[in-house]
Amino acid sequence: MPTTQPGYGCPPQAAGQPGPYNQPPGPYGGHPVPSQYSGGTTPLNSSGGGGFFKGRRVAVIGAVVAGLLVIGGGTWFALSGDGKDDKSGVSKGSGTPKPSGSASAGQGATDDTIGVEGVNARRSPGEARVLFLKQNDVDVPGNGAEVFGPWVVGDTIVKAMYRDVAGYSVTDGKKKWSLKLGTPACLGAPQASTDGKIVIGVRNGTTEKSDCSDLQMIDAKTGKAGWKKPIPKPKGVVGFTDYILAVSGNTVALTGLDHSYGFSVSDGKQLFGKPSSRCLPYGFAGGARLLAAASCPTSKTENVKQEIQNVDPATGKATWTYALPANWEVDKVYSVSPVVVALKHQVDDTDENTEHRVIALTDAGRLRSQLQVGKDKFKPRCSSTASIAYRGDIQGWCTGVAADASTLYLATEPTGTNEVVAFNLDTGKATWRSSVGLDRTMMPLTVENGSVVVYIAPTFSEGGAVATIAPTGGTPKVLLKHPLSTAEIESGFQDPRTAYADGRIFLTTTQITGLDDAREKETKTLMAFGK
Repeated sequence: MPTTQPGYGCPPQAAGQPGPYNQPPGPYGGHPVPSQYSGGTTPLNSSGGGGFFKGRRVAVIGAVVAGLLVIGGGTWFALSGDGKDDKSGVSKGSGTPKPSGSASAGQGATDDTIGVEGVNARRSPGEARVLFLKQNDVDVPGNGAEVFGPWVVGDTIVKAMYRDVAGYSVTDGKKKWSLKLGTPACLGAPQASTDGKIVIGVRNGTTEKSDCSDLQMIDAKTGKAGWKKPIPKPKGVVGFTDYILAVSGNTVALTGLDHSYGFSVSDGKQLFGKPSSRCLPYGFAGGARLLAAASCPTSKTENVKQEIQNVDPATGKATWTYALPANWEVDKVYSVSPVVVALKHQVDDTDENTEHRVIALTDAGRLRSQLQVGKDKFKPRCSSTASIAYRGDIQGWCTGVAADASTLYLATEPTGTNEVVAFNLDTGKATWRSSVGLDRTMMPLTVENGSVVVYIAPTFSEGGAVATIAPTGGTPKVLLKHPLSTAEIESGFQDPRTAYADGRIFLTTTQITGLDDAREKETKTLMAFGK
């Protein structure tokens, strides 16, 4: 097996430490589910320790070579591949994105659709339709590439990978547009703007000295490339910076080291920079409001002082702040509206001695409640990258958590099966628990009409499903029962990113390996179910 390094947008693992591909088996009782990635049976849990679908297995993707590699969205200090990588003599210029228009082959788009007519014809009564199934049509380097997205904007679902961004019809998966990038995608803001535009990070060149420091706006409805600009480099900053993106309204905000910026999604104009306050944002969470996790100066470097800021997206100024207890840090933002934040207190350098809390704040930034989680273990996957999360990565694409104005829904860590627990945000108390049954796991997707929508993972004997749990709890009520005939394919999406909209569920892979061209092209990247 060739020695490889993490692919574009893929972070490294520390030398001598286990990576995301050797986690313990989970809800399938130790029986491997055949994987689209390999005939091997090495377990995968890309959440880094708490995925909902641990029973999936893949081959180990290769050893990470010694030396400094890509760090999040930062500089690549070393790079090797299988000969498919860009030649080192290519100039630093990043080129101009080129749209290919519709999906017709004559316009440069490739056919990445797998026919589902036969599968749908064999459905049992009551089973949902497979709306479409996509396989990889992008030739990635030998070190692989990360998939960013999905973004669901109106009747289009969008994903970005390596040098390609594509939009598909949510009803039948037909490629509506494809945009070819001059350099690889390396970041993504999980949210789209209010008018359907997305912002991704792209590398500023094609050599191994390039880094992830350019922003590219794309209209998700049309595939038209908008403005592109480099991220300003603060004075005195030497080396690499890990950038994290978030969109709120018409603002894309980003943080890196001790600096932050906000840009207009419409035209790329800089709206704000590093604030004048003593507490500096190191991570943003976007959506209905823009929240920042900020670090404040202390008299001793070993002491930690942080606050949560509600930020005006137009100016970057904090409209309210909430100070955390001494030595507590923001871990993840589970919801921006209502405000629900997971905190952590690391007693020493080991994860075993890390304390956790989940707090809810009012719209005015006052403490609403602290969740009484008891002995339950909850670990939603919230990350901008496919494997390792970074300090400023406080939101990203989140699975395993949902919220409405009064309730937070969390999935417990699977131990053969799991539960969804509802917490009252005014009292912090658990109001009900729901289980899907023995050897099945589920996770919250969103809340509709007061009921939480959950995704139920497939098994050997059953396809996956989408179900709802009533506001008062109880047994999940199935909305979409996925076909048993596609359970193996559905299982191949290891810890997938999910999106649910208008009665349809979309599963996307998070990473493509480039070790073998044949397997690379057989990798399933996007699958959708509906009525």
